[in-house]
Amino acid sequence: MKQLKKLVKTGWQTRLGYVLTLVLLYWIKTLWAYTIDFNLDTKGFFQNFIAFVNPLPVALLLIGLALYVKNTRVFYHLANFFYILLFIWLFSNILYYREFTDYISISTILASSKVSSGLGESAMKLFRIWDAIYFLDFFYGIYLFTKKKLIPDQRPFNKRASFAVTALSIMLFSANLFLAEIDRPELLSRGFSNTYVVRGLGLPAFLGYNAYQTYNAHMDRSEATADDLIPVEDYVKEHYAAPNPDYFGIAKGRNVIYLHLESLQQFIINYKLNVDGTEYEVTPFLNSLYHSKETFAFSNFFNQVKAGKTSDAETMIETSLFGLSQGSFMVQYGGSNTQQAAPHILSQEGGYTSAVFHGNSASFWNRNNTYKQWGYNYFFDQSYFSTPTEENSFQYGLNDKVMFADSIQYLEHMQQPFYTKFITVSNHYPYTTSLIGDEIGFPLADTDDETINGYFATANYLDASIKSFFDYLKATGLYENSVIVLYGDHYGISNSRNPDLAPLLGKDPETWSDYNNAMLQRVPYMVVVSGMNKGKIVDTYGGEIDALPTLEHLLGIEANQYMQVGQDLLSDQHDQLVAMRTSGTFISPTYTSYGGKTYYTETGEEITIPDETTQKALDDLKTAADKQLNMSDAIQTGDLLRFLDNGLKPLDASKFSYIDSLETEKSIEKELGDQSSSLFSKNKGVSTVDLFQSPSYKALYGEKDESKPSSSSTGTSSSTENIRAENGKNF
Repeated sequence: MKQLKKLVKTGWQTRLGYVLTLVLLYWIKTLWAYTIDFNLDTKGFFQNFIAFVNPLPVALLLIGLALYVKNTRVFYHLANFFYILLFIWLFSNILYYREFTDYISISTILASSKVSSGLGESAMKLFRIWDAIYFLDFFYGIYLFTKKKLIPDQRPFNKRASFAVTALSIMLFSANLFLAEIDRPELLSRGFSNTYVVRGLGLPAFLGYNAYQTYNAHMDRSEATADDLIPVEDYVKEHYAAPNPDYFGIAKGRNVIYLHLESLQQFIINYKLNVDGTEYEVTPFLNSLYHSKETFAFSNFFNQVKAGKTSDAETMIETSLFGLSQGSFMVQYGGSNTQQAAPHILSQEGGYTSAVFHGNSASFWNRNNTYKQWGYNYFFDQSYFSTPTEENSFQYGLNDKVMFADSIQYLEHMQQPFYTKFITVSNHYPYTTSLIGDEIGFPLADTDDETINGYFATANYLDASIKSFFDYLKATGLYENSVIVLYGDHYGISNSRNPDLAPLLGKDPETWSDYNNAMLQRVPYMVVVSGMNKGKIVDTYGGEIDALPTLEHLLGIEANQYMQVGQDLLSDQHDQLVAMRTSGTFISPTYTSYGGKTYYTETGEEITIPDETTQKALDDLKTAADKQLNMSDAIQTGDLLRFLDNGLKPLDASKFSYIDSLETEKSIEKELGDQSSSLFSKNKGVSTVDLFQSPSYKALYGEKDESKPSSSSTGTSSSTENIRAENGKNF
């Protein structure tokens, strides 16, 4: 025991002991930062274990390089250098995270002047009293050095042993990467979130990963020239579908409200789940919208996403440009590319204020950076909403009714007209049925696949959430002043599970084909224009790439001013060709190419030996689909919009901040005074929060004061009528 104590006391004074001591100190500091300063959103033992071990491999690799050096002075200098370098990177990220809730990227470093100006006078306020803990070892080291208690080890370290330390660090990193990929498949290929990468691999590895992404993006960008924009401009001009005069401008000047329906597929509309002989309507409210004369409902609207999934859908909806063939555009290019997105366009065209409401981490899919490039004034993420608990949320964010209810306090202070997007998450895999309130009783489907069984219950919860939000909009008068767009982002049931779904759709699993998989790529797309009687179910074939020009024409904005590869779905000139992100895959009213096979779209019959006429038609469709993808890719990877001068003023993303947004909204209201067009101002300073009612929200937070007005569908209370009347005035 005495010898062991002596070994512990003197062991750190050997070269290997010194290296391991520095690694241990960095490990402890990183775990402290993970616990106190960062929000890694870890859940369960496995994720916590990965986060626990991930600081070790890279720290051992870098600091361990000093063991190769024979010279004593150089050894200690090099070991200290790598330790201090790792510490600077850690502590810089701590300060940056406190201000921006994200981690420092290469783009941030390259734009360091903008970052420092963004911090401004608040920089000193980012320090905390407990930061002294991060510096204790430095003070202790100085003490040891001045007291000459640090005795340098003059013995060179064995080269083979040095190599063994390096090999061990590489093995540890490989194991770390393996575990991280098990926890989050395609972690590095799809990107997902900076938080996921840090949680899985640590801060130094995140820097290397981000540097690789930035290098690839820079190479693509550096090779592009203004001449590359010419064929794209020609394509957009030739491809333009002029607006239908019957619909052009019918929603001019209205608020725009996007409702992002997570993982909702078109087959769920009008679907009734049969359980023990009883039929249960899954989405009764969405069904009523689908058949309303106030709604353009599209029956052949397809998702066109690939690896980026939700982020791909957002990219297309906002910009009418595709995501990437691999990875996510928002992750790889979203924070740096010049973009002309809906929030920026509507701000200049109609003075719109814009915001996103989402009950998840701001950094997921790099939203906190991409939204600034798109021109969003506000991003109300998880930090603005109720504290997540097991009862009100799951791994992808707050349950939808809670998110909607919590959003009202921010929505009502927005200046009108506004452009907003509400991102729902409750209908996300794995389709948990632990939702509370009136949705508990919705039955599960009866298949051998638990994922499919829960899908209908969570879709029903989403439907109820949307109804609660519509009731609020009607109670406040916002409904009459808005165009509301609902869209499904991508499939919810994957192709591999579709054979188990087949019996519920009246299909035979044995004869299920890629044609059936292709048809299940349909997602809901509905545009609600209140007061309109021209609504109908539109059978035009189209996809998410077509959403923005469709909206622009309804708002009276000519889409041909902008570099968009989609077409207005209400135009008679729409090509009705849906290019899927995989090259050679497309869907049209006549032919479908999917999974390497071709089919007649109307019948689903496979085309095995096409005749000459059919082959030419297939070749023409494939060429057209590939050209649309190629034109979009040229813009996205070459950052070609930086060369475009179409009258849209350049956007300075550094001027956007998503910190203290409510205070910003209120200060604008105060500055505008009687000219303020926010719902709160029009309601004479009385909040409308209590007009949002939902059973799940009541169950979480208790019954609301029944003496206050409610958002009944009839809207009969005098207070509600006054709010609607006041908000109905021109703004």
